[in-house]
Amino acid sequence: MFHYPKIDPIAFSIGPLHVHWYGLMYLFSFMIAWCLASYRARQSAGLWTMDQVADLIFFGALGVIVGGRLGYMFFYDLPHFMHNPLIVFQLWDGGMSFHGGLLGVWVALSYFAWKNQKNVWDMTDFAAPLVPIGLGLGRLGNFINGELWGRVTTVPWGMIYPNAGPLPRHPSELYEFALEGVVLFVIMWWYSAKFRPRFAVSALFLFCYGCFRFLLEFFRQPDPQKGFIAFGWMTEGQLLSTPMIVVGLVALVVVYKRAGSTA
Repeated sequence: MFHYPKIDPIAFSIGPLHVHWYGLMYLFSFMIAWCLASYRARQSAGLWTMDQVADLIFFGALGVIVGGRLGYMFFYDLPHFMHNPLIVFQLWDGGMSFHGGLLGVWVALSYFAWKNQKNVWDMTDFAAPLVPIGLGLGRLGNFINGELWGRVTTVPWGMIYPNAGPLPRHPSELYEFALEGVVLFVIMWWYSAKFRPRFAVSALFLFCYGCFRFLLEFFRQPDPQKGFIAFGWMTEGQLLSTPMIVVGLVALVVVYKRAGSTA
């Protein structure tokens, strides 16, 4: 059994301005994503320019932040948001929804594709391997904030969180960092390194993330404002991830079947 390490969520302060680790995790994510996207662009035989990569990261970041925050408000905290809409700007306190961010990124990349006269699914295939970086670092930010802890457990590595009662809990943020961040990045980076049928990379991301998130929700404490929403065990995260699993799996079958018929 471990005790949660006391971590100051504020990385540093400049006068009255407090810079939080949670926000820095997003900044680091975008920086690493830009570096990796630039590397892939140089391997693309002129299909991507560095200016396009920079624009892609900018629009993607905008989609993540706006979509992620609005998604959290609508999916997880709508009554609080309706009572005080200004809380949407309190990003330093956490409260970002991956599923909302995914929708936000899709809208942003659709605009980017239209602006650059590219196919939107080519955009999502290019961007999908970069997403696990933000997922992993975002979960580290959750851990630093001491939020989104796991369910009560008796495993030896259970952790007592200062705001979660006296019983040890799964450090579910670290599970998510490992599976949604590290493992998913390795899978996506390896899979996308070779030519794949259009939308195959995006479909694999949807399927793998949906499966990982669905599994990890069994270790994560449900959001108190939502609880279990179906069957006495299903969480909001599992409900939102189920369509990703189905769409990803069906799309993989379809795109490879079409690729085989046209080969």
